[in-house]
Amino acid sequence: MSFKVITDGSCDLTDELIENNNIEVVPFYVSMDSVHYYKEKEEIGIMDFYQQMVDNPNIYPKTSMPTSVDYENVFNKYASLGIDMICICITTKFSGSFNSANQAREEVLKNYPNIKIEVIDATINTCIQGLLVLEVCRMERNGLSIEEAVNYTNSIKETARIFFTIGSLDYLRHGGRIGKLKGLIAATLKIKPLIVLKEGEIFSDGVAFTKNQSIVKVYKNCVKFFNDNKLDYHDYNFIIGTGINHEDYEKLKSKLISAFPDAAFPFGQIGATIAVHTGPYPIGVGIIKRYDV
Repeated sequence: MSFKVITDGSCDLTDELIENNNIEVVPFYVSMDSVHYYKEKEEIGIMDFYQQMVDNPNIYPKTSMPTSVDYENVFNKYASLGIDMICICITTKFSGSFNSANQAREEVLKNYPNIKIEVIDATINTCIQGLLVLEVCRMERNGLSIEEAVNYTNSIKETARIFFTIGSLDYLRHGGRIGKLKGLIAATLKIKPLIVLKEGEIFSDGVAFTKNQSIVKVYKNCVKFFNDNKLDYHDYNFIIGTGINHEDYEKLKSKLISAFPDAAFPFGQIGATIAVHTGPYPIGVGIIKRYDV
């Protein structure tokens, strides 16, 4: 092993992918009452969390980032074994996880000055952050040095996009992610917003009036991106992320296959860290360029 790959709970990778790729995940904390916080996946299951959101639509859950101590515990474990590390954190525009990791890095290096710990702002989140993490794992397996891996990671993260839709703007509005006026108008019109995430921020990508319409438009926005920028989809990895409605995955996948017939579209379960902003009904497709094309 040339270096250990570490990430935070925003990556939303399945347990199988985490285990198969030997990834260390530092979880976020989630709370329904702003008093009791639980480690995501370790102390509260993702589907249990979603069901609580559905059962309590007037309660807006909160998340808390991993602490510097959480990161220190992980960094110390591998530093004591003489293993260098790359730690990939959710976009700093959504969370302070990156800052926690950097604080931990400084403390650990006091005792292990010869260890390399590289902390990277992914500038993205959820399942597309997971794809970035998987690419870093592939770099490690292919024998890249930690310096080479950091350079490639910083390069390809700029190619990442998420085209998605949500049930309503209520959760984004409550979390301060959009202007109050936009949220009010959207709530009044009962529209389904189309959104694109790039460079760590979210932007409007259109509207739809039904869920099925919104899924079709997510597909069309993704295809349009490739066509407008004259990109070869074979150079990209894809992932479909969804909330509580897993049947939406199959609906979106069937449409994407028609445009990208030999691409793989693995399933991604959007976790609590992002669901507090999207609500229980997000669905979208993430893309990122492979590092070696």
